[in-house]
Amino acid sequence: MTTTAAHVRPDLAAPPARRAPGGINRRSPAAQAVRYLLLLFFLIIVLMPAYVLVVTSLKSGREIGVNGQWNLPGHWTFASWAKAWHSLRPSFVRTFELAIPVALISSVLGSANGFVLSRWRFPGADVVFTLILFGMFIPYQAVMIPLRQIVHELGLPPGIPTLVFVHCVYGIPICTLIFRNYYATTVPVELIEASRVDGAGMLRTYASVILPLSAPGFVVTVIWQFTSAWNDYLFAIFMSNTRNGPITIALNALAGAQSPDYAASMAGALIASLPTLVVYIVLGRWFIGGLMAGSVKN
Repeated sequence: MTTTAAHVRPDLAAPPARRAPGGINRRSPAAQAVRYLLLLFFLIIVLMPAYVLVVTSLKSGREIGVNGQWNLPGHWTFASWAKAWHSLRPSFVRTFELAIPVALISSVLGSANGFVLSRWRFPGADVVFTLILFGMFIPYQAVMIPLRQIVHELGLPPGIPTLVFVHCVYGIPICTLIFRNYYATTVPVELIEASRVDGAGMLRTYASVILPLSAPGFVVTVIWQFTSAWNDYLFAIFMSNTRNGPITIALNALAGAQSPDYAASMAGALIASLPTLVVYIVLGRWFIGGLMAGSVKN
């Protein structure tokens, strides 16, 4: 039996295209063109500083100036990149020795804290969680001098070991918050109860049940902590120097004070930003999903 277009019920017909306020069809070619033009405009605004960094790093010293900062290099050269890499290479390696342990240690400790505070309740858990979060709201500048005295009393070697300790301590509150919200809203209570029925204790439940489900949370905290440790300058300037510090200290020394080499400084800034850029490219597809994983209760 064939049904013609004349016999189709009006209430079953396809809904009309939505129109924006003012009567403009959001799916029309004109609306899409405006949307893409706006996106292109904001993209250009965001990429303008990166363009200046790249073209300046590839210029010779005579071409660098305020009036010609937007011009392409007349003579393309990578001499500034070689100079910047030669100056930053030791600190570049040291910064990996800082950022990777910080990201892993603080994420694991935050995951364990989040599990205990969300699913393995004990008397005073809310008070403990509040005290942990209190560390997120203390300005770093206010505790810098007593923190340095504490590190000295602990006998930690200056430089990277001290910075690893400091960044882990200050990274635990935010990692705990992320994992607590994730476990409280995403991990079903039935999994915890089933592990208890099978005779698993807290550590066995965490290792065998919770950790395999924690990948979204670890993506968020690893990106957050790696970026924070890599880009930090305040802790680095107080706890290290150019001989044993991270790349931010070396980058500041490369820029100089009296007669700065702008091309080498721009090249150094690009070199210093590459690892965090790679981390976001590799893990960025899971970053937003990890942030949203603990935002809505199932």
